[in-house]
Amino acid sequence: TWCGPCKAMSKILEDMDDLPEIEEIDIDGNIETAAKFNIRSVPTLVVTADDGTEVKRYTGAAQDRQALREFLEV
Repeated sequence: TWCGPCKAMSKILEDMDDLPEIEEIDIDGNIETAAKFNIRSVPTLVVTADDGTEVKRYTGAAQDRQALREFLEV
């Protein structure tokens, strides 16, 4: 709710088509999830496998749609 770069990246992701399921998490309200994935900096995107294990992560504000699209391709 307070992170400007998170809001900007969220808007970019909302405007993109054909993305995998994305779940936004407010780390202040979801401390357990943030701890589970060792999130120390926001924004952070974490791609998980079907069993919930981390596959890869992207930390920092991405303003380039193409870079985000390439990252999200699994």
